[in-house]
Amino acid sequence: MTSFENEKKAIAAAMVAYKVPGIQKAAADAKAAGMEATEIIEAMGAGMSEVGVLFERGKLFLPHVLSAANGMSAAVKALEADLPKDQVGVKLAKVCMGTVEGDVHDIGKSICSTMLQCGGFDVVDLGRDVPSKDFIAQVKDNGCTMMGLSALMTTTMTVQRDIIGMLKDAGLRDNVKVMVGGAPVTQTWADKIGADCYSESASEQVDRAKALLG
Repeated sequence: MTSFENEKKAIAAAMVAYKVPGIQKAAADAKAAGMEATEIIEAMGAGMSEVGVLFERGKLFLPHVLSAANGMSAAVKALEADLPKDQVGVKLAKVCMGTVEGDVHDIGKSICSTMLQCGGFDVVDLGRDVPSKDFIAQVKDNGCTMMGLSALMTTTMTVQRDIIGMLKDAGLRDNVKVMVGGAPVTQTWADKIGADCYSESASEQVDRAKALLG
């Protein structure tokens, strides 16, 4: 049985090249070669992880990452008819992502949101300078079971801790996995405030988010 190594390499190369038509063609060629839709999507996901690594190294930039994500989304849509019926539209979990109140930096958070979407999560991106109560509302009213809190300044790191406290006060802490990140954030800080997950990079976050799901 073929392992479709050539097709996987072509998909990875297309993802890194970040051109939407190229990604669609690589996916279509793999399908024509007999590769299963789920395998094609997995190969694109692996390629998207490499895009994230290249972004972190300064080899690719935000427009390139978004273009790669758009290409993957278009290719996945074209493959939906070939997916098992129980997998069409199924997402791993619903995640609300945002930069915490008082902080207006959002490039890293946006990359994380994109990577999670490509990794199979249903992402609600709340943007930047998000009021703490809005995160709580996403859990309470919108069914989010995961939360990503970004803080890019030492002065806003404490908001991550405050939101976890608000979740506890509302009796919601056990219902949601909290992920934290940002330039000044460390694993030590995440442990101190009781977060469920910390990642240094967007490419890392998808794997760690999936690990949270068991």
